[in-house]
Amino acid sequence: MKRIGIISDTHCYLPEKTFDFFASCDMIWHAGDIGNSETADRLQKFKPLIAVYGNIDGHEIRARYPEKQLIKVEEKRVFITHIGGTPAKYDAWAKKVIEDMKPHIFVCGHSHICKVQFDKRYGLLYINPGAAGKYGFHLKITMIRVTIDGNDIRDMEILELDKH
Repeated sequence: MKRIGIISDTHCYLPEKTFDFFASCDMIWHAGDIGNSETADRLQKFKPLIAVYGNIDGHEIRARYPEKQLIKVEEKRVFITHIGGTPAKYDAWAKKVIEDMKPHIFVCGHSHICKVQFDKRYGLLYINPGAAGKYGFHLKITMIRVTIDGNDIRDMEILELDKH
């Protein structure tokens, strides 16, 4: 059983409540637009970090993290990237990865809109944790935690904070 914290679009900012919310997590997945190495380092020192770079990330972050991650957690195949679209409107390259790799979970960011949806067409759980940073048009800071236990995905929670 693994407890996962999912975050995106921090843009160099981590609310302090991130660390309380992710305290029970075994690892953190960051879906890009980390912002800088200091932000990545704070998360990595706190919990094991699986991350991808986003469109605002510079050469330091791009040197540390790939554009996409394909991992296995418990019995679930997971595809993580920054810009991937949404169910029925996946970016062409993301759709190809989904069709070829058949992930059970697809995590992306970029939109700054928290959205979780089961995609019946591909039989996967789509997760966009929204944005945890201060910058962007979003009105609330959001992040997600979830439990993966073998083939079971459960106990999903969303933290929503005011954007100061």
